[in-house]
Amino acid sequence: MSDSIHAWAAPKAGGKLESFEYTPGPLGPEEVELRVESCGICHSDLSMIDNDWGQSVFPLVAGHEVVGIVESAGEHVKGVKVGDRVGLGWFAGSCMSCRHCLAGNHNLCTNAEQTIVGRHGGFADRVRCHWSWAIPIPGSLDALKAGPLFCGGITVFGPIAHFGVKPTDRVGVVGIGGLGHLALQFLDKWGCHVTAFTSSDSKAEEAKRLGADSVVNSRDSKAMEGIAGSFDFILVTANVPLDWDAYLAALAPDGRLHFVGAVLEPIPVPAFALIGQRKSISGSPLGGPATVLDMLDFCGRHDIAPQTEVYPMDQIHDALDHLRAGKARYRVVLER
Repeated sequence: MSDSIHAWAAPKAGGKLESFEYTPGPLGPEEVELRVESCGICHSDLSMIDNDWGQSVFPLVAGHEVVGIVESAGEHVKGVKVGDRVGLGWFAGSCMSCRHCLAGNHNLCTNAEQTIVGRHGGFADRVRCHWSWAIPIPGSLDALKAGPLFCGGITVFGPIAHFGVKPTDRVGVVGIGGLGHLALQFLDKWGCHVTAFTSSDSKAEEAKRLGADSVVNSRDSKAMEGIAGSFDFILVTANVPLDWDAYLAALAPDGRLHFVGAVLEPIPVPAFALIGQRKSISGSPLGGPATVLDMLDFCGRHDIAPQTEVYPMDQIHDALDHLRAGKARYRVVLER
């Protein structure tokens, strides 16, 4: 095996990706190195390439929805072995010793390593991570479609599991895109009554096909007024400012408005909008390894998969342009 990893890297913020080669150094005792088979492209990759969040280090190798084969493993690796097909998402490591890790909430570790923050990700022929974040992929899943589950999938599955969403709940999903189209499938198979909120009427029939029981045009003020007090849980997958007062009003008593979309602008919330009926606002980062395993099992059991468009890795520029143009339906995957 060559010591060098061959990748596609952004040389500067917003820069066009270029061929890039780097030497990762010795493999750590708890690390695995994966031969990349495929890697999804997420809007977070675009945000990191553009340094929208102010935490990118260049040259930047993005890519955090990896499916690959374990090619080498450190001497203290557990749970996976050479030859296993695994997935790698946003997190590539955690300390394994803090209270959060010991409680199974590795995704809340304050010393967690993020796959493309300060390290190189999966737009490459190989990538490394701690063994705990190399999650075995069940044979019941299509490996080529599995990559987006390790970011988009667990992002929306995590809060459904964590907050105890019940089959009897009435749940709304805001934004029918890369995250939302998976949330609809999960919640439908969870047993909930699911409403899709979208600003595009053209997505109404597809939302129903994906599992929505009803669709509300979020730009229709009368329709929004008509659903006031209806929802136990509303999952926001959009990343743009919306009429948050209307969504808070749509919550039933004890209802929760939960954010997984990276809305950069502050969200104004009057205290009395929460106090009177004990409503809540929250957010979450993906999920820990055990929750990822639960999600993969749930996907296999209920035939849930992302809707993907596949490009060869050497057409990465076309794939990125397609996503930037808002044309993806709904996840883009690069195949080596």
